[in-house]
Amino acid sequence: MTAVEIGMPTTDGAGLAHVPHLAADAPVQSKRDFTSDQEVRWCPGCGDYIILAAVQGFLPELGLRRENIVFVSGIGCSSRFPYYLDTYGVHSIHGRAPAIATGLATSREDLSVWVVTGDGDALSIGGNHLIHALRRNVNLTILLFNNKIYGLTKGQYSPTSETGKITKSTPMGSVDRPFNPVSLALGAEATFVARTLDSDRKHLVEVLKAAASHRGTALVEIYQNCPIFNDGAFDLIKDRSQQEARLVHLAAGEPIQGGPPDDRRTLVRGDDGGLVFVPDAEATADRVVRHDPSADDPSQAFAISRLDGPDMTHVPMGIFRSVDRPTYDDGVRAQVRAATDTAGGPATDDDLDALLRGRDTWTVG
Repeated sequence: MTAVEIGMPTTDGAGLAHVPHLAADAPVQSKRDFTSDQEVRWCPGCGDYIILAAVQGFLPELGLRRENIVFVSGIGCSSRFPYYLDTYGVHSIHGRAPAIATGLATSREDLSVWVVTGDGDALSIGGNHLIHALRRNVNLTILLFNNKIYGLTKGQYSPTSETGKITKSTPMGSVDRPFNPVSLALGAEATFVARTLDSDRKHLVEVLKAAASHRGTALVEIYQNCPIFNDGAFDLIKDRSQQEARLVHLAAGEPIQGGPPDDRRTLVRGDDGGLVFVPDAEATADRVVRHDPSADDPSQAFAISRLDGPDMTHVPMGIFRSVDRPTYDDGVRAQVRAATDTAGGPATDDDLDALLRGRDTWTVG
């Protein structure tokens, strides 16, 4: 395609929520249309294969032309993702994908911008960039693959590895306290935060659809198995005999429940104000916690995210928060338009020169 065609707006019809001016007018497309000719190079059994297949199968449902979609990644196993999608892509710098994607989303309103990152890339060297993208509420969809290990560099502990984790870089066990990515995102007041599991294809696609339709920054944490350096990290919630007891599925407006069928428990607000699971029979109506992802105050969603722990007794899954708030890139573009209107028309070279040589400049010598 020519440079003129790349990412140009189609019409002013209705499209996705985070690219509202784009018409969903793409020709009928299939998974094959979004699959590149590059050989997929991940270790056999890696959870990334499942996520890639889900994304390739889901993208046609967006109804957007491939030239209006961009995937930006950092460094790590997950960051190979753009190579395997027949869209535009940027394999960028370690930890800096949110910053690069912010610039792209702000300058190119005609694009649907996605970030693919891992727990090391996003939460270690990239932690600062991630939290600022979240607080700014840039129109991005961020997929954070969490396998609780550094895979590409061959098995060092990561910011999400559990305390005591023995790895090549922590031979006596990690003394760090791990990040909870969902808690971190909610603390940064992200407007959309969700968690899903690589092996649950149906749930994964449902969450991706919700994230893609959100206007603002959407962060999706995806629990993903690394079969080489951290195999079995999520076995307790992948085992079908354990899932029903351990997974807590979040549904808007519904009570939050968990535990095995013969010992179902309901989340209530305790006397101290904290959240605790009690047997269903003890859950009085005035204490039962109903999930409200649309609540403006993220404190309850944050408390729900803290139910998760190393023992995986209660692991919340689903959408923790989804609220509307002005976006950073919309605000910047509005300022540019206002400045242009004030100047009485499109900016010229003389306008730019006057701006650069304003009263805060001086001549030396």
